Amino acid sequence: MKAVRFHRYGNSDVLTYEEAGRPAPDAGQVLVKVAATSFNPVDMGIRSGALSGVFPLEFPHIPGIDVAGTVAELGAGVGVGVGGWQVGDAVVAFLPMNSDGAAAEYAIAPAEALAAAPRTVELTDAAALPAVGLTAWQALFELAELRAGQAILINGAAGAVGGYAVQLAKQAGAVVTATAKGHRADRLRGYGADRIIGYLDYTTTPFTAEAAPFDVVFNLVTTTPDETAALAGLVRDGGALVSTTTPPPENPGRGIRAARVFVLSKADQLAELVSRVDAGQLRIDVADRRPLADLPAVHEEAATGRLAGKTVLLPA
Repeated sequence: MKAVRFHRYGNSDVLTYEEAGRPAPDAGQVLVKVAATSFNPVDMGIRSGALSGVFPLEFPHIPGIDVAGTVAELGAGVGVGVGGWQVGDAVVAFLPMNSDGAAAEYAIAPAEALAAAPRTVELTDAAALPAVGLTAWQALFELAELRAGQAILINGAAGAVGGYAVQLAKQAGAVVTATAKGHRADRLRGYGADRIIGYLDYTTTPFTAEAAPFDVVFNLVTTTPDETAALAGLVRDGGALVSTTTPPPENPGRGIRAARVFVLSKADQLAELVSRVDAGQLRIDVADRRPLADLPAVHEEAATGRLAGKTVLLPA
């Protein structure tokens, strides 16, 4: 089969589109014929070796933590009992970060990670859902414990996680303020954001933002220690500061709960996201669809700030 692999840590030029052996599923696994995978910023950290202490790899390694495709082969025990998967089922999954991924024609997935794919969107586009959708869900509802009637600021909402976070927070009954610019702001308004702030000026003294204080601040951009402290200042006493990027202060004071997001693969949550897609409550936004052989170029474009929106990659 064709796959993108890297044989050592390094820059985007270590990624090679090449022949690789088709894997076979062990017990509790399935082989998925890949319809698409997607690019996530964490892919660069894994490829460069920056995350090797957390996610050690065996080389050569196939990247791609999102997968959408059809079940091609079952490992022992997978098709047995109620809810077992069958060959031909359309599925999505968030794959383990240090196992071979889905940047290939076929990929191995733990059966416990699978959810039925959405029926109302193209299977290829469903690859844009797992990692970022789960990140938004776990940040909002597990870490921040967002509830109806609360006010939330989503800082850096223009990206893929932010788009899902705006939609999910609005559906939960929260009052949503988001930071974004230009056409991305228009997209977030379409998702239901109540207020759009073009940018946050961290230099003002005291640091303020329209509609502050917030019950929850969800930070999706890299901030300096002073900027992170300023964001904590926007949180209401007893509220929550959650970040996917810069670690929040360990103890912000005033009863504020602070947490950094480390997304986990949870099939029940992914199934809930899929059900909302099929119900027309959650929109999947795909900025670009490219052949799998373009993955090295996608990594380079992301590293140089030229990649905008969610990109899915399709095997030939």
